[in-house]
Amino acid sequence: MEKTFFVYIMTNKRRTVFYTGMTNNLIRRVYEHKNKLIDGFTKKYNVEHLVYFEQSNNPITAIEREKQIKDFRRSKKIALIEALNPEGQDLYDGLL
Repeated sequence: MEKTFFVYIMTNKRRTVFYTGMTNNLIRRVYEHKNKLIDGFTKKYNVEHLVYFEQSNNPITAIEREKQIKDFRRSKKIALIEALNPEGQDLYDGLL
């Protein structure tokens, strides 16, 4: 059975910051961010809305994509999000 890896973008309520991450368990990881179970950037800036994700079966590809998105300018991240999620909805509930 192949593993699936996810690259995701989360933001805060006011959409002033973006966090890009990679995981092999998107539901668990977003839950951790939403419930502030992990110290760091997402806890400090109240990052709790999943607004974008993509998946890959290759961990190297996922890591490379995460790094690529992290290097994007803010405007390019917003364009990426809007292409998948024009309303900027929290996608977490759709995963459950």
